[in-house]
Amino acid sequence: MVRPPQHPRGGSLFGEPEPEAKLAAYRANIDGGSRGNPGAASYGVVIRNPKGEVVARLKKYIGRMTNNVAEYYGLIAALDWAQSNQVRALRIESDSELLVKQMRGRYRVKSEDLKPLFERAKKMSQSFFSFRIDHVYREQNAEADALANEALDEVSGAGSAATGRAKMENRNSVSSETKKLKARYYKGLLQLAEQLDLPDDTEVEILLRRVPKS
Repeated sequence: MVRPPQHPRGGSLFGEPEPEAKLAAYRANIDGGSRGNPGAASYGVVIRNPKGEVVARLKKYIGRMTNNVAEYYGLIAALDWAQSNQVRALRIESDSELLVKQMRGRYRVKSEDLKPLFERAKKMSQSFFSFRIDHVYREQNAEADALANEALDEVSGAGSAATGRAKMENRNSVSSETKKLKARYYKGLLQLAEQLDLPDDTEVEILLRRVPKS
């Protein structure tokens, strides 16, 4: 009995990839952004299963980066999730024309910052039975964009809250003390007779009482 030849890597008899529907492709929308370029950067990823159901939402602040670096971080995060969850077929959608064309081999990767990220992403993409990356308009990538912005807002919000708490602590420490100071009013200005050692932006209350000259 002659056995038929085996299909290479799940492909057809002639080495062509199986239709994407048979491979149950997952779809990942990715986005990365930087406020300042370079500046505070983050990525957002939304992953859907073959039924179109959202199975993962990823977002992360990655520090001071450029937009393009953040886009690659988003791509690698999507690839890493797919590998960890034994996804065999993956379709990536990104609104970064540069990233898509570099991954497709249409653009050269000239940036030294992008080269190691590109090489890592390319190697990871080759582990799938079926991999595809497409460019979409920003409107079609709104969910991933929103996640990336959430990651940035959470970090900036935490920083603002910490600053606010520090200011409040300074104010409370000052308000717990009452100190009498001499001052002189001259040409519309109130001049203190001694220097105060207080943090910047400290708020104080001043009670004026006229003192007769000695």
